[in-house]
Amino acid sequence: MRAVFGLVLLVGIALAGGAVYLAKDRISQYQAANAQAQAALAQVVPTKTVWVADKPLKYGQPLTREDVRAVKWPENAIPEGSFFEETVLFPENTKEQRIVLRNIEKDEAIMAVKVTEPGEDSGLTSRLARGMRAFALKVDVSSGVSGFLRPGDKVDVYWTGRVNMGSQSSNGDVTKLIESAVQLIAIDQSADALVMEEASIAKTVTVAVNPQQVAALAQAQSTGKLSLSLVGTNDDTVAEAIEVDQRSLLGIEAQETIAEIAKEKVCTIRTRRGAEVVELPIPCTN
Repeated sequence: MRAVFGLVLLVGIALAGGAVYLAKDRISQYQAANAQAQAALAQVVPTKTVWVADKPLKYGQPLTREDVRAVKWPENAIPEGSFFEETVLFPENTKEQRIVLRNIEKDEAIMAVKVTEPGEDSGLTSRLARGMRAFALKVDVSSGVSGFLRPGDKVDVYWTGRVNMGSQSSNGDVTKLIESAVQLIAIDQSADALVMEEASIAKTVTVAVNPQQVAALAQAQSTGKLSLSLVGTNDDTVAEAIEVDQRSLLGIEAQETIAEIAKEKVCTIRTRRGAEVVELPIPCTN
């Protein structure tokens, strides 16, 4: 009887130990799963509804409700000027449509700079900021950077001509930087950069400038030749005043200055003539 009792006790102890082991294993699995869930939750990025293009949109195309859709976008990566509400993108109090100003790829966010206001024209006037004016410049293969200019690029404008000072004029032509980082808004009659797939020689470029710059460019264009220099996309440096003429280009001024200094340098010796001391010029040895 005692043997049976002892056997039952041993079996009970074994079962209890097994239950404890299984419980600890289950608890460990639960803790691991909970840690994974907490880690995944920590990686969740806050999002916000943004309206994007549901298909490729071309320049000049009217924007309709069928062209866009709402998606969740990470809040820390939303492009500036995006639309968050449908009623802002498509106002309910007007039937006028927005027009696409720049080509928009599928799934690209619709931004205010890429579409017009409802009912606004998509021409050059919609690309001009407050206080700015459109002004056309004549260019050719040499002055227009060999046809590699595109709307949206920025250029430095150089003037080459002869400076008249009263009845006298400068000795040779002068080239001077007159405007820096001027934005191009159209090439010939095209304001869409993606339409111009290959480099072509433009006859005119249209720039966005203020009225004072318009006057300066008009005067420069009528009195000399303008040349454009393409500015890099990420170049935020400010060009300094630059002016070059033939004399400075060839170093003639420096040579003349040295000659003038040498000419002005006079060496003398003192000698006594009776009671008088006089200075006599002699060749300088160095």
